[in-house]
Amino acid sequence: MQRLADDPKAPFPDPAACKHPDGLVAYGGDLSVERVLLAYENAIFPWYSAGSPILWWSPDPRPVFDVKNHVPNRRLRRTLKKPWHITLDSSFGAVIRACAAPRVGQPDTWITHAMIGCYEKLHELGFAHSVEVWWEGQLAGGLYGVSLGRVFFAESKFHRVRDASKVALIHLIAQLRAWDFSYVDCQVISPHLENLGATLLSRRSLQLAVSAGLAKKPSHPHHLPGLWSLDP
Repeated sequence: MQRLADDPKAPFPDPAACKHPDGLVAYGGDLSVERVLLAYENAIFPWYSAGSPILWWSPDPRPVFDVKNHVPNRRLRRTLKKPWHITLDSSFGAVIRACAAPRVGQPDTWITHAMIGCYEKLHELGFAHSVEVWWEGQLAGGLYGVSLGRVFFAESKFHRVRDASKVALIHLIAQLRAWDFSYVDCQVISPHLENLGATLLSRRSLQLAVSAGLAKKPSHPHHLPGLWSLDP
């Protein structure tokens, strides 16, 4: 495992050369916009606890939702018919802070104040986005992540009403399909994600998808940084 150079533009080590079983690539550095975007370009993401050095990860393989081919299960399709109200980028700060709130059995959070500040800067620059799910006028759930190269890197989600975070995910996938995106990256596999339809993709394939998306001429305004809103 390599310590990152102080220069935020210095390259990350090649994740394929790193031998950590869980995909730990490097440590140190900072959460500057330049460094974090460079990480995502290489399918690397920051994940660490308060008080520890910043840790940079790139598991292989990766759980993803294949945007073009994903079909929600029958129970979730019924849930989607309820009178939810969905928005994009209307309450990014509220969503990331709700995701950072302690959960039952998990008194600590990896979404530190520094992480919140980093992703709020990315949101201001049009790289980080949120999905909000409203129920009876109240924020019921949502998720946030980073869009780069026609891949959406989902960071975290929350719910205050049952299934609200799942509703956020399914609406996001449907909208990304209309915008010609390829994948929603979920970083770490779990039975919950598998039940929702996530499949495993090699890290190299994800890296190539990001690179191809960045190299393509934008065919939709949402391939470029900027605020998002649902198609009418």
